[in-house]
Amino acid sequence: MPTTEYLKIPRERVGVLIGKKGETKQHIEKLTQTYLDIDSEAGTVTINPQEEELEDPLSPWKTRNIVKAIGRGFNPEIALRLIDDDVALDIIKLTEYVGKSKKAIARQKGRIIGRDGITRQIIHEMTGVDMSVYGKTVSIIGDLENLLIAKEAVEMILNGSRHKSVYGFLEKKKQEMKMKHFQETINLRE
Repeated sequence: MPTTEYLKIPRERVGVLIGKKGETKQHIEKLTQTYLDIDSEAGTVTINPQEEELEDPLSPWKTRNIVKAIGRGFNPEIALRLIDDDVALDIIKLTEYVGKSKKAIARQKGRIIGRDGITRQIIHEMTGVDMSVYGKTVSIIGDLENLLIAKEAVEMILNGSRHKSVYGFLEKKKQEMKMKHFQETINLRE
């Protein structure tokens, strides 16, 4: 039997979760067969299944990830990609890498985003993931294989690697993926 899920999101993101005239909230509820009970003041969200037997038993868990993604700065359209079984969310806590120093967190956020957003854009183009740098976190949404590559690239930046090295790593991984898909295509034809 599906269980109730509880989570908290930043209060400034509650409006995004609800949407104009409640449209985003209703859309999420319809797609996931869940009810969202949102406390705007506290930023708490309770997720309850609509039915005893859900078409997708993972629905409440997926809804939790969708709500969490919106809370971490993603727009609802991108967050809704998490309905797909092959798409995952990963949240990297910057404090685990640089401590609680606001200056260090701001510096690392700047390095991850890059001048005029170029680094974030390159990670997106090379891996196909969506990335949000919000608060003290970097969140990534994508299929598992690409998500892990993007996460490794972000962690390289957080561990002090030069951007050039990170771009080289991404280029190498992209080539490896192309070769892998090429091999799979050849194997399917044989």
